This record gives sequence, C-alpha cells and structure tokens, in this order.
Amino acid sequence: MSKAPIEEQISGDWSDWITDRVLRAVIWLMLRVPLRLRLLLMGRFVSRIVAPLAGYRARAIENLTHVWPDMSDAEKALIADGVADNAGRTMIENYEVNGLRDRMRTAKVTGDGLKAIKEARAEGRPVLFVTGHFGNFEAPRAALVAQGYKIGGLYRPMSNPFFNDHYARNMHRLSGPVFEQGRRGTMGLLRHIKDGGMGVLLFDVYDSAGTVIDFMGQPAPTLTSAADIALRTGALMVPFFGIRQPDGESFEAVFEAPIPHGDPVEMMRAATARLESHIRDHPEQWFWIHRRWKPRRQRKRAAAKTGP
Repeated sequence: MSKAPIEEQISGDWSDWITDRVLRAVIWLMLRVPLRLRLLLMGRFVSRIVAPLAGYRARAIENLTHVWPDMSDAEKALIADGVADNAGRTMIENYEVNGLRDRMRTAKVTGDGLKAIKEARAEGRPVLFVTGHFGNFEAPRAALVAQGYKIGGLYRPMSNPFFNDHYARNMHRLSGPVFEQGRRGTMGLLRHIKDGGMGVLLFDVYDSAGTVIDFMGQPAPTLTSAADIALRTGALMVPFFGIRQPDGESFEAVFEAPIPHGDPVEMMRAATARLESHIRDHPEQWFWIHRRWKPRRQRKRAAAKTGP
C-alpha cells in the first residue's frame, strides 16, 4: 500500500499547532469509547461547540437561505444543526477506517450500478465513482473495499498544515492510492484510472475555473474533471452515496447506474442531478458549510466580463 508523502518541515503558526493538538486529543479520546457513544459525543461536540464558534452554523443557514429563501428560520436551524452533527460523526468514523470497513461489510448495498461495477471488475475496465460531501462519502468505498476491491481517490488537504499531516496519512489506510487534490493529484488519479484502476472523485466544490451549472436551483461553477477523466480513460462514471440511516450509525451504500458518456458538461449536469435528489431527501446530510455558490464573487466575475 502506498504511503502518504511526509514533508520534512510543516509550516504553520502557533494557533494551528494548538488547534491540531486539541483535535488530536479529542480524536484519541473518542476512539477509546464505544461506537454509539463516540458518534453521539462527536456529533454533539461539533454541532454545539465547533460549528457555532467557527461560524459554520451561520454559514450553513446562509446557504440554506440562498437555496430555499421561503424556508422557516426554525427549519433552517434544525438542518444546520443536523449538518454539523453528521460532520462530527463522519470525521470520527473516517479516523477509524478499519472499523468503518468492517461495519460496511454487512451494510445494505443497493443500486442499479452494482452489476456494471462487477462486470467492469471482471473485464479489467476502469471505474470512476463520483459523489459529493453527503452522508459519509467514504462509506460506499469502504463497502467495496470490504469485498476485496481496491479504490483510490483524491482528498482535499486541510487548511491547518499540522492537522493535515496526520489527516493525509489516515486517508491512505483504507485503500490506495490516494492523491492530494490539485493538478499533480488529478494527473496521478488519471494515470491510476487509465491503468484499469478504480477511483473516487468528489465534484461538489466551488472552483472559479468551472462551468456554471445550476446546483439546487442556483448557479455554481463546477469542474468537468470527473467527466473528462471518464472520457479519456473509457471508465464507467458511477455515482455513489453513503446515506446515514435514522439510527445515526448505520448506512445504506447506493451505487447508481453509470452516467452515459457524452458532452462533459451534460455528464456533470447528470451527476449534479443525482446528488440533488439525495439532498432533497436528506438535506441535513449534505455539507451546507461549504461555500458552494459564492454569489457575490460570481456577480463580480460576471460584471468584469461584461465590462462597463
């Protein structure tokens, strides 16, 4: 298994170092209590302490207002708290990757894409799984790894360099190879897929270089990287989703029918529509904390293009 690259020196200030040590201590402690209590405590810790203090709760409510302006304040607050709770649970789950894999070994696995995935594996055809920051996006990958699949992917580095150092190491423990998001990482994933491998790519983040595609009814720049890789390699492009169940602990891993190859933008519109469907069913499971739309920045860019 490949290992995460280790930097000789980590740049960061004292506040980053302190934050990292606090987070490491919380993770260390949580991994030593029973699973159900661990998930409950981490969900409460993030939703009641981290999210309000860091401004994540307010940002989630702002995004919900952008998408659903007629939604009541009480409902937006309830969803925002659910988002933070899910984020806390997901964080600690993904730090015990072997435990997540073992839990997903007996999880409910469904979807019209399962047959196509098995056929691709038998034929040595590459598969690119696409998903968003929804539920636990590592859960479907863990379900397949538990069945003997090897699935690589990209990860988005954390802004805190000290925390990112061990976060990156942890990302490699489930299945490799794993590449850091960026040009070099995307090229690495492309080579892995081109060689007949399987990989995961999350597409629901803002990128000013992306094509504007409506997401939840509002324009959002979206990269076509996933579609481009699928077209260049001949890979199946399969959306998958790890849907957290009402008990807050178990998941259903859904592997949807592959998106037909064609125009890259239309392929990403199709992938976006698949994600939107799940968000509407379970709005508290999508990461509304992300600055997905940045409407002010989009307006400024549009004005700069049109000129006076």
